[in-house]
Amino acid sequence: LAQVKAQGQRVCAVGTTSLRSLESWAAQLQTPIAEAPSAAFAHDFEGETSLFIYPGFQFRMTDVLLTNFHLPKSSLFVLVCALAGTPLMQRAYAHAIAASYRFYSYGDAMLIAPHALSDAGVAARTPAA
Repeated sequence: LAQVKAQGQRVCAVGTTSLRSLESWAAQLQTPIAEAPSAAFAHDFEGETSLFIYPGFQFRMTDVLLTNFHLPKSSLFVLVCALAGTPLMQRAYAHAIAASYRFYSYGDAMLIAPHALSDAGVAARTPAA
């Protein structure tokens, strides 16, 4: 991860638990990853998290997320809205419902890559102030 971030490459979390783990780990660092990537990765991290990710959250580690379609009105839907933006996720979910995608743990999956959206000129999330 140190090398990936130091080279400006993207980190893809596979699942929301992985995303929360990565962001919890990044949040406890005293030195920002961009300033000193090798120092940031010099120690192990063990613990629990109560991190609740919602729109406006500043992602420090995760750039891309591979996850399933979560139940609407759930905390996990809020998390994906934080990464991709609520309006975009509402449109994606409307499409998923119309196309009979399966939701929840063993349903269909989606790849959320906000950088690809901005590269294509599509507004994703609004940066936090």
